[in-house]
Amino acid sequence: MQIKVNGEERTVAEGTTVAALLAELGLGDTLVAVERNETIVPRADHPTTELQPDDQIEIVHFVGGG
Repeated sequence: MQIKVNGEERTVAEGTTVAALLAELGLGDTLVAVERNETIVPRADHPTTELQPDDQIEIVHFVGGG
């Protein structure tokens, strides 16, 4: 199925969760914020939140510094 990740079209398998998408992108252990269709997905919900066709996903990395 087709979704958009940070504005780019991407094909993922049906039943893919937010956690599986992050792992596929190499971000499984990275602290990120995920927004699905303009709603933040809490980190605790990543393993159980299944993506749907045409979902709009935004992933933001946290950067430290000072």
